[in-house]
Amino acid sequence: MTLLELYTRYNRVWIPDEEQVWKSAEIKQDFHSGDNVLELLLEDSTEYHYPVDPSRPELPPLRNPDILVGENDLTALSYLHEPAVLHNLKVRFVESRIIYTYCGIILVAINPYKQLPIYGDAIIHAYSDQNMGHMDPHIFAVAEEAYKQMARNHKNQSIIVSGESGAGKTVSARYAMRYFAVVSKSSNKNRVEDKVLASNPITEAIGNAKTTRNDNSSRFGKYTEISFDKKYRIIGANMSTYLLEKSRVVFQADDERNYHIFYQMCSCADLPEFKSLRLLSADKFLYTCMGGDIAIEGVDDKSDMNETRRTFSLLGLKEDFQADVFKVLAAILHLGNVEIRDQGNDKSSVAPTDPHLAVFCELLEVSAEGLLRWLCNRRIVLSAETVVKPVPKERAVAARDALAKQTYAHLFDCIVNRINTALQVPGKPHAFIGVLDIYGFETFDINSFEQFCINYANEKLQQQFNLHVFKLEQEEYMKEDIPWTLIDFYDNQPVIDLIEAKLGIMDLLDEECLFPQGTDQSWLQKLYNYLDANPLFEKPRLSNKAFVIQHFADKVEYQCKGFLEKNRDTLYEELVDTMRASKLSFLANFFQEEELNPTANKSFKVKPARPPVKATNKQLRTSVGDKFRSSLFLLMETLNATTPHYVRCIKPNDEKLPFEYDSRRVVQQLRACGVLETIRISAQSYPSRWTYIEFYSRYSILMSHLEADVRDKKETCKCVLQRLIHDTNQYKFGRTKIFFRAGQVAYLEKLRLDRLREACVIIQKHFRAWSQRRKYLRIRDAAIVLQQYIRGQKNIRKTVTAEALKQGWAAVVIQRHWRGYCMRQIYQAVCQATITIQAFTRGWMARKQYKKMMEAHKAMILQKYTRAWLARRRFQTMRRLVLNVQLSYRVQQLRKKIEEQTKENRGLMEKLTTLANSQSQNTHRLQGLEIQLEKVTSQKESLEAKERKTKEETSLTITQLQCQIDEVNLEKQNLEKKFEASIKEAKESFDHLNRSLREDMENEARLRKIAENNLEIKKQDYEKEMVTLKEEIRRLKEERVGLQRKIEEGEQVNSDLQEQIVQLTKHVKIIPELRRDLNNMQNDRNNMDRRIKQQSELARAKMREIARDLLGEFVEEEVLLGITSDDSEKIYEPEDLLEAFEGLQKATRLLENHQKEQKEKYETKVEGLELKVDHLQNENCKLQNLFQEKSNVTESIHREVSRLTSENSLIPELKLQVSELQRQKQELEDRFMEQGKELEEKNTEINNILQIRISEESSQRRYFEERAKELEDAKMELEDKVEELEEENDHLKKQQLMENEAKRKLREETSILTAENMDFEEQLDQKDRLIKKLQNQIRSLEASQKAKQNSPIPKEYLGMLEFKREDESRLVQNVILDLQPKGVVVNMIPCLPAYILFMCVRHADYLNDDAKLKSLMSAIICAVKKVILSRCKDFVLLSFWLSNTHQLINLLKQYSGEEEFLKQSSPRQRKNCLQNFDLSEHRQIFSDLAIHIYHQFISVLQKILTPAIVPGMLEHESLQGISSMKPTGFRKRSSSLYDEESKNVTISSIIKQLSVFHSTMIHHGMDQNLINQVTKQLFFLVAATTLNQIMLRKDMCSCRKGMQIRCNISYLEEWLKEKDLQSSNAMETLTPLAQAAWLLQVNKSTDDDAKEITEKCTELNPVQIVKILNSYTPIDDFEKRVTSSFVRKVQSLLIHEGSTQLMLDTDFHFQVTFPFQSSSQALELLQVPASLHLDFLTRV
Repeated sequence: MTLLELYTRYNRVWIPDEEQVWKSAEIKQDFHSGDNVLELLLEDSTEYHYPVDPSRPELPPLRNPDILVGENDLTALSYLHEPAVLHNLKVRFVESRIIYTYCGIILVAINPYKQLPIYGDAIIHAYSDQNMGHMDPHIFAVAEEAYKQMARNHKNQSIIVSGESGAGKTVSARYAMRYFAVVSKSSNKNRVEDKVLASNPITEAIGNAKTTRNDNSSRFGKYTEISFDKKYRIIGANMSTYLLEKSRVVFQADDERNYHIFYQMCSCADLPEFKSLRLLSADKFLYTCMGGDIAIEGVDDKSDMNETRRTFSLLGLKEDFQADVFKVLAAILHLGNVEIRDQGNDKSSVAPTDPHLAVFCELLEVSAEGLLRWLCNRRIVLSAETVVKPVPKERAVAARDALAKQTYAHLFDCIVNRINTALQVPGKPHAFIGVLDIYGFETFDINSFEQFCINYANEKLQQQFNLHVFKLEQEEYMKEDIPWTLIDFYDNQPVIDLIEAKLGIMDLLDEECLFPQGTDQSWLQKLYNYLDANPLFEKPRLSNKAFVIQHFADKVEYQCKGFLEKNRDTLYEELVDTMRASKLSFLANFFQEEELNPTANKSFKVKPARPPVKATNKQLRTSVGDKFRSSLFLLMETLNATTPHYVRCIKPNDEKLPFEYDSRRVVQQLRACGVLETIRISAQSYPSRWTYIEFYSRYSILMSHLEADVRDKKETCKCVLQRLIHDTNQYKFGRTKIFFRAGQVAYLEKLRLDRLREACVIIQKHFRAWSQRRKYLRIRDAAIVLQQYIRGQKNIRKTVTAEALKQGWAAVVIQRHWRGYCMRQIYQAVCQATITIQAFTRGWMARKQYKKMMEAHKAMILQKYTRAWLARRRFQTMRRLVLNVQLSYRVQQLRKKIEEQTKENRGLMEKLTTLANSQSQNTHRLQGLEIQLEKVTSQKESLEAKERKTKEETSLTITQLQCQIDEVNLEKQNLEKKFEASIKEAKESFDHLNRSLREDMENEARLRKIAENNLEIKKQDYEKEMVTLKEEIRRLKEERVGLQRKIEEGEQVNSDLQEQIVQLTKHVKIIPELRRDLNNMQNDRNNMDRRIKQQSELARAKMREIARDLLGEFVEEEVLLGITSDDSEKIYEPEDLLEAFEGLQKATRLLENHQKEQKEKYETKVEGLELKVDHLQNENCKLQNLFQEKSNVTESIHREVSRLTSENSLIPELKLQVSELQRQKQELEDRFMEQGKELEEKNTEINNILQIRISEESSQRRYFEERAKELEDAKMELEDKVEELEEENDHLKKQQLMENEAKRKLREETSILTAENMDFEEQLDQKDRLIKKLQNQIRSLEASQKAKQNSPIPKEYLGMLEFKREDESRLVQNVILDLQPKGVVVNMIPCLPAYILFMCVRHADYLNDDAKLKSLMSAIICAVKKVILSRCKDFVLLSFWLSNTHQLINLLKQYSGEEEFLKQSSPRQRKNCLQNFDLSEHRQIFSDLAIHIYHQFISVLQKILTPAIVPGMLEHESLQGISSMKPTGFRKRSSSLYDEESKNVTISSIIKQLSVFHSTMIHHGMDQNLINQVTKQLFFLVAATTLNQIMLRKDMCSCRKGMQIRCNISYLEEWLKEKDLQSSNAMETLTPLAQAAWLLQVNKSTDDDAKEITEKCTELNPVQIVKILNSYTPIDDFEKRVTSSFVRKVQSLLIHEGSTQLMLDTDFHFQVTFPFQSSSQALELLQVPASLHLDFLTRV
C-alpha cells in the first residue's frame, strides 16, 4: 500500500505552525491523485485548505494513531518524522511526567527543573541486572547496559552526555557514575567509589557557574574514566578536562555569576581559618559582582563550602594543600580589586599603598615592586638594547585579567591532577567505562571562539555517532538475515575539513597568531579570500566582522572579535617571571617552563593512530586551538576504541519552569543533538520492528479462522501480511522479527481499528434492534388490550335493552340453579371416589412404609455385623503392628542392657587390676625376704671361721646328716605333690563355679530385663482393661436393672413381647458357645501346666547338675536328691471375668514387691559372691607365694648343706639349722591345712546359697499353683452365673406364653427393646472378644514367669543423655556438622537434634558441671554458625536449623523453672526442670542466632523467588483471551535479547515455589507462627517487586494488566486458604498491589472518580498514585488517556498526606518474633536412632 492511499477521511496530519512548530488536523475528505487541495479540520473545528502541487504533491506528514503515542522508543512510531517525535516527547513529558525517552540507541533526557523521586538506591537495584527495554527509559538503564556489555564482551565502554547549558548534562553524568558506584563496590578498603563521587562537588565548585540558562552550568568539558578490576569492581578513576572558560574569571554577563568556589569562600569569610585571607562579601569584589545578583535561589553557599572541604578531605587532599588553594583563589579576588589609574600619554600606574595589592603579594609571597612595575610596563627586547615601555590603562587591565585567568587555569589543572592522583590505585585496570560530560551544539546572538570550539567538537562527535548508528543497523540486519541496502545520510566530513584541514579555519587562525601585528580583521580577510568558494562557508551580507558556517545542526554566525587573543592566550613574560619567583612553591610550580611538559593535560592511555598536529615552530608556544584539537583527537581515538552509549539532554524552556514544554526550543535542540537525524536514517529503512509473537497477539483479529488455526505462528503472520499488504517491499521477514517500513504499522492499526469498528457496529445494530423490538412488542400488547376494552364497551352499548336485560337475568338465575345441582352431583360422586381411593392408597402406603422399615431394619443388622467384622479386622491388624513395634523396642532395650553388662564387666576388669597390684605388693615382700637371706649369708661368713676349727668333728657326722637330709627331701617332695594336687583341684572347682555363676548372672539379667518390660506393659494394659471392664460391668448391671423393670411393666401386655422373647432365645444360644470357649480355656490351662512342669523339671535337673559339679566331693547323692525334691502336680484353670482382673491386679502388685525384694537379695548375693571370689583369688595367690617361699628356702638349704658338706662345717650348728628348717616346714603344713579348711567352708557357703535359691524357686512355683486354684474358683463362679442366666431364660419363656394377647398395643416398646437387645448382642460380642483377649494375655503372662527369678524392675529414665568430655566434638560433629536435613531418621521426629542437644545440656546441669555446660553450649553455637556460614545458600538446611534453634530456645525456656513457661508442662516435665544453672544468657545468644538464621533464610528464599515474580505476576497472561500486551517495537541491544526462560514462568510457578518452601518448613517441624512470618515476608516481596515494576514500566500500566494482576492476587489468596495461612496477615501486604490494580481498572475522568481514588487507595502514597495515573497507557483506541486536569485534581486531594517515596523497599524485613511453644514430647521416652552413630551417648 502506498503512502498516498493513507490520506483518507478521519486520518490526521501535521501542518506547520509558527507558535507550536506543528499542529494537528483531521482529514475531512479523501485525497486523490491530482487534487490541488487537501481539506482539513483543525482541532478548534475550523476548516483549513492545505495547498498541494498536483505535479509534485508534498502532503503534510501523517499523524500516528493514538495507540502508538507515548511510546518508550521513538523508533517504534509508525510515522517517523519531526512532528511525531516532538508530539511523542510532549505527551510523555507533560502528560505522563516522564523525562526519559529512547530514540534508538540514544536516551533523550528532558530537564524537569524539579526533583523527582526516581534516583534512589531502590531504583538502582531495580534496574540492576535488567535488560535494556524491559524497563522504562532511564539513565540507570543506559549505565546498566554499559556495565553489562563491559562485563560480557570485555570491551571498554563510553557514555556520551551532551546538551546545551541548562539541559542537565552534569546531573545525568553524576547519576551514571553513582550507578556504577552502587552496583560495583570496590574490592579494597579505600572506598574508591566514594572518592569518585566525591570528585563531583569539587569539580562543580571550581568549574561550574550560574548562567542565564542554568544555575549550575559546567563551563568545561569532562571525560571521566572509571576503572574496574577483573571482577568488575571499581578500583580507580581518571579525569580529563577540555576548554575551561577562563574568561568567566574576569567577566560575567548580566544575571550570571563567577565560579561557585569564589562565592563559597566569601560566605565563609568570618570563619577563623579564613581570617588570614582577608575576604570580604562577594559584592565587594570586582570579579564576583559583575553579574549583579550574587546569590542563587535555593542554594546555600556556606553549606556547599563545607561539602567542598569535606570532599577535599575524603580524597586525601591535606589541609596544607587546601590552604594553598584558598590562598590562590583569595589572591585572584584581591587582584581583581587592584585599581589601575590612567596617567595620560598612554601611561598607567598602580598606587603602592593599594591594600588589595598588598594582600595579593602577601598571600602569594611575590615581590610587590616587580608586580607594580610589570603591570603597567612592558619590556621590549631589541637587537641592541632592551627598552621598558609603559602601557596604557586598557592594556594594563588586560594584563591584570590575563594574570588572573592564567593563574586560575593553572590552579584548575593542578586540582584535577591531584584528584586523579587520589583516584589512582596500584595495578593495571582490566576495563573502564568513560563518562563524557561535554557541551552540546551552541548558537547564541553573539558567538565567539568558545562557541566555535564547542561546535567543532560536536561535529566530530556527530560524525562518530553516525558511523556507530550505521554499524548497529548493519549488525541488526545481518542478524535477522535481511539484505542490507545503502542509505543516504548527511555526512559532515566537509564541515570538519573546513575547520581542521590545511588552510582551514584553524590553520589560518594559528598562522595569523604567529604574526605580532596580526589582528582579528586581517584573519577574517584571509578567511574570505581562501574559503569563499566553499559552499559551507558564507560571508554575512550586513557585516564585515563575522563569518557563517553551515554546521550539521544549523547555520551559525561567528563574530571574529577576540579570536586571536583567545587563541594566543598570552601573558607577559615579565609577569610570569614575577610569579615564578614566588616563595610560595605551590604557585611557583604553576609558571615553570611549559616546554618541559607540553602535554601536561594528557591523561589518556590510548595510543593515537597518527601523531597529533604540531606547531610549525617548536620554539613557539602552542595555541589554544591547537591544544584543543590535539586533545579532541585523543578523545575521539578513545571513543572509537570503546562502545559508545549516547545521552542527549534537552532543555524544555528557558524560564526553568517545571514540566513546561516549549516546542520551538525543543525542536531546535533535537535538530542540534542529532536525534532527528537518527529518526531520518531509521525512517529510510525499516523503522518498525515487531516480534512474531507481538504481531500475532496484536493483529490476530485480522486473521481468518483457517489462518488462526495454524500452529506455526510465524507462518500465520507471513500469510496474514501477504494478504493485507500486497507490496512485499513494505516489510521483511527476519528470523525473530518482522521489519516494516514507515507507515505500515499505522496502516495495520487502521485495518484493526476498522475491523473493531465494524464489529462494534454489528453489536450495536443487533442490540439496538433487540431493544427496539422489545419496546415495540410491549407497545403493541398494550394497544391490543386497549382496543379490546374499547370495542367491548361499544358492543355493549349497541346491544343492551330492558327486555334483553330481564331475559338475561332470568337466564342467569336458571343457569345458576342448574349448575348448582350439577355441581353437587359431581361433588358427591367425586367425594365418594376420593374416599375410596384414599383408603386404598393409605393402606398401600402403610404397607409400603412397613416393608421399607423392615428392609431398613434388616440392613442395619447386616451393617452391624459387617462393621463389627471390619472393626475386629482393623484391631487385629493394629495389634500385629503394635506387637512388631514392641518387639523392636524390646530388642533395643536388650541391646542397652548388654551395653550395661559390658560396663559391669569393665568394672570386674578394674578389680582384676587391683589384684595385680596386690601381687606386686607380694613381690615387694619377697624382696624383703631376699634381704633377710643376705643377712643369713653374712652370718654364714661368720660361721666359716668356726668351720675351720670343727672340720674334724663334722666329718664324723656328715654321713648321718646326709641320711637325714635325704629323708627330708623325700618328705618335701611328697608334700609338694600333695599341695600341687590340692591347688589344682581347688582351682578347677573354682573356675567351674565362676563360669556357672557368670552364666547364671547373664541369664538372670537378660530374663530380668525382658520380664521387667513385659510386666510393665502388661501392668498398664491390665489396669486399663480392668477399668474398662469395671465400667462395662457397672453399665451392664444398670441395664439389667432397667430391663427387669421393663419386664415387670410389661407383665400386663405379655402378648406384645413374643417377638422379643424369640430374639432373646436366639441370643441364649450363644451360651453353649461360651461354654465351649471355657472348655478350650481349661485345655489351654492344662497345656500350660504341662509346660510349667517340664520347665520346672528342666530347672531342677540343671540345679542338680550344678550342685553335683560344685559339691560332689563333699555332699552325698541323697542330700542332692532332697534339695531338688518334686512337688505334686497342680491344675490351673481360669476364673471369673471381674475377679480374674482383680486377682491379676493383686498378682501384679505381689509380683512387683516380690521382684523388688528378689532383686535386692540377688544384688546382695552377687556382691557377696564377688567378694568371696576375690577373697579366694587373694588366698590362692598367697598360697602360691608361700609355696614359692618354701621352694626358695629349700633351695637355699640345699646350697647350704652342700657348702657345709664340702667345707666340713660345724655339726652342732648344722643340727640347729636343720631343726629350724623342720620347724618352718611344720608351719607351712599347718598353714596349708588352714587354707584347705577355709576353702571347704567357702564351698559349704556356696552350697547353702544354691539351696536357698532353689527353695525360693519352689515357693514361687507354689504361689502360681495357688493362683491357678483361684482361677479354678473363678471358673466355677462363672458357671454358676451361666446357670442363673438359663434360669432367667426359662422364666422369660413362661412370661412369653402369658403375654401373647397384648402384642399389638406394645409394638413401639417392642421396637425399642429390639434395639436394646441389639446393643446387648454387641456387648456380648465384646465380652467374647475380651475373654479371648484375656486368655491370650494370661498365656503371655504365664510365659513371662519363666524368667521371674532374673527379672529386674524396669529402669526409670530421667530424659538425659550422658557423654564424656572427650566425646563433645563427636557429638557436635554427628548431630550438627555432618547431619543431613533430608535423612529419614531426622524427619521421623521433628527437631530431633534440638532434643538430643538439650538432653545433653540437662545431664551437664544434673552433674552441676559448669565447665562442661559452658563448653557444650559454646560448641553448639559455634557449630551451628559454621554450618550456616558454610551452606548459607541452602534454604533446606536453613529451614532445618531455624526450626531446631527455635525448638532449643523453647526447651531452654520450658525447663528453666520459670513459672510463666510451666503453665502447659506436665508434672513429669516440671520435675525435670534445670536445677543448678540459669541459662537465660545462653537463651539470648540462641535468640540472636535464630534471628540471624531467619534473616539468612529469608534472603535465600527471596533470591530464589525474585526472578519469577515479574514474569509470573506481570508478564504472564493468566487470563486467556484478555491480552494486556502492547508491542513496544523497541530495538533491543545485543545484550538485551528476550529471555526465553521468562516465557515459561507463570503464576503457577510462583505458587509451586511457595508450596515447596511451605512443605519444607512443615517437614522440619517449624512453628506455625514462624511459618506465618516467613509467608508474610515473601508476600511482601511479591507485592513490593511487582509494584516497583509497575512504577518503572509504563507498558504495564493498563486496564487489562490490572485485571491480570487482580487475577494473580486471587490465586495467591486461594493458596493461603489451601495452606491454612490466613492468620499470617500475608494478604495485607498485597493491599498496595491490589489497590494499584484497582486504580488501573477504575474510571479516571470525573471528580467523583478522583474522590473515590483518594478514599480507596489508602496504602499508596500520592507520588505512587500520580505516577500510575501519568503512566496509564491505553491498549486500544477505545480506551481514554488520563487527562492532566484529572491528575491535578487527584494531586490537590492528596496534597496533605502520604510520603514521597516512589518505590517500596524490597529489602525491608518485618520484625521477627519467636513465640514460646511448650513441647509435649516426653524426654524420658525419646530414643536416639542408631543411624546417627551416637553410641557413645548413654540414656540416664
